[in-house]
Amino acid sequence: MTKPAALITGASRGLGFALAEALSDQYHIVAVARTVGGLEDLDDRIQARGGEATLAPMDVTNRDAMAHLCRSVHDRWGGAALWVHTAVHTGPLTPADHITEKDWAKSVETNVTAMGHLVPYVSALIGREGRAVFFDDAQGGQKFFGLYGSTKAAQIALARSWAAESDKTGPDVRILTPEAFSGATRARFYPGEDREALLSPQEAAERLLPQITGPRATE
Repeated sequence: MTKPAALITGASRGLGFALAEALSDQYHIVAVARTVGGLEDLDDRIQARGGEATLAPMDVTNRDAMAHLCRSVHDRWGGAALWVHTAVHTGPLTPADHITEKDWAKSVETNVTAMGHLVPYVSALIGREGRAVFFDDAQGGQKFFGLYGSTKAAQIALARSWAAESDKTGPDVRILTPEAFSGATRARFYPGEDREALLSPQEAAERLLPQITGPRATE
């Protein structure tokens, strides 16, 4: 039986890479990222465990490219069962009054503006029976996190609205909070931290997996 498709945006490294690999046991992975080398490494890992992936080297901010991809996934698999969104731009940590126009524009474009086409496109792709997963790590209000925190918080605010709106009808929209794990982004945020004490991205992914694939929690 053909596996259902899972769209992983931001799949070339870190948590997105680890989740794509872990989810490949249950899904055909459609891996989206800008870094071709990272996607090729992911494909090797997925094939080694008996899974399959379709690589889509593109930027989530490219509206036309994402529209074409979603159409292609629909034509090939009839839609997708799961969307896991980990694509994010992490600008430099800086005091709020030192944020540059370039860094602000890039963070807003990736973390906020792209959601304006991703959610409508992927919502149509996954339908009412599908599932979308986002990760809340905004670090809102902490010193020097104004750039990342404000733009990521805006993304999560939109995801929470979508979750509330679709609660009775679907899709199943979930916002999860990952445990601290080592990786390039974490190293930039906390350069002096003891990385040996942190989870690996693979360990963090395994702990998140039941929350991603398990049944919706009932109140």
